[in-house]
Amino acid sequence: MASDRRDQAVRAAVDQNLLSETEPVAALLDIAGVRASAAALRAAFAAVTDAPVLHAFAVKACPLVPVLRLLYEAGLGAEVASPGELALARAAGVDPARLVLDSPAKTPGELREALALGIAVNADNPQELARLDALVQEAPTRSPLGLRVNPQIGGGTIDALSTATATSKFGIALRDEGARARVVRAYLDRPWLTRLHTHSGSQGVPLALLVTGIREVYELAEEINAAAGRRQVDTLDIGGGLPVNFASEEETPTFAQYARLLADGVPGLFDGRYGLVTEFGRSLLAKHGTVLARVEYTKTSGARPIAVTHAGVQVATRTVYDPVSWPLRIAAYDAKGQPKAGGPAVDQDVAGPACFAGDLLAVNRPLPLLEPGDVVAALDTGAYYFAHHYAYNSLTRPGVYGFVARDDGEVRFATVRPPQGVAEIVAEAGGGRPDVLLME
Repeated sequence: MASDRRDQAVRAAVDQNLLSETEPVAALLDIAGVRASAAALRAAFAAVTDAPVLHAFAVKACPLVPVLRLLYEAGLGAEVASPGELALARAAGVDPARLVLDSPAKTPGELREALALGIAVNADNPQELARLDALVQEAPTRSPLGLRVNPQIGGGTIDALSTATATSKFGIALRDEGARARVVRAYLDRPWLTRLHTHSGSQGVPLALLVTGIREVYELAEEINAAAGRRQVDTLDIGGGLPVNFASEEETPTFAQYARLLADGVPGLFDGRYGLVTEFGRSLLAKHGTVLARVEYTKTSGARPIAVTHAGVQVATRTVYDPVSWPLRIAAYDAKGQPKAGGPAVDQDVAGPACFAGDLLAVNRPLPLLEPGDVVAALDTGAYYFAHHYAYNSLTRPGVYGFVARDDGEVRFATVRPPQGVAEIVAEAGGGRPDVLLME
């Protein structure tokens, strides 16, 4: 079980000094779990269609080169949204033919590079289409080209992650007056436009709403192809967005459940006439990551116990600033990395090291009473947590370690990203140029 592998890895991380007084935060990634999720995604869609499917991992969910390489070897491509993400995917060895470039703010240089490499591009707006017009005339390209549309079907419980609202910044708003006709015309005028893309959101967006958005783009593709008198649109990029259960160990909803729901709600999507692209991110990795932190001090305030740790806003930014939307499960271990037991659970806060009052991983959470030297584990943090460092108080980035836990109890670690040293922080902060502003 994943929880058994995690317990083994926590104990081994302490034994092998990945977590120590000098390195009081460490992040762990379960390699077997990641591989299992990639396999489950591929199997889920293979069960409902024989059409070609490119599963392009959303690099923003975990922009670490060894992770991208692991997923590529597991059969996935990559969806990138910046020059940095593209560089990471290329460093991981991802074939350009298995890359997709999405971004609402692509520069001419970014577009030119993508077209030269043969990377698929989803244009975001009419002005970007005009740029592509010029670039396609300037030089031939093998890049599949498409357009992102916003079906304007509404949002979920987290506004910031709802991308199909009436005023979303993404894509062409399909229900604005005259917009649908203009989109159809754009395709008829550009025979090289062969894809349609939509993504209605992710965490907090119900599956039924995701299906509705995909049905809208499927129906638009049918309309375009009817108007063109041929199958001009041959591929539908349906985005990602499968939410993650942060409340328990259960992995739900599953990729298989979502694929079956799509097959029932949009049957034409899987009848073989359209190739498919998916862009899942969080749902592939979240359950397989754990952030560990040593408890440095314990205290009480207002009679409530507080465990002060070294993990806070720098690794769990979303949770600290929006704890209602992004609650994290916390597991407690003793100083040797063994699950902490004994005594009743006590409501207590788990605090981070940053200098503001809201830097809390958990508030009033029932846990075994924590003591200095214990270890807290922030669970389900494999996506959008330890790979997205927030440099508040110039706190260092933790080391990230992939692990394999064997049946005999042996745990092997591989360093994905080494811990950051304070010398690196000084260098990044202009430490080599302390006098540069002393000018007259």
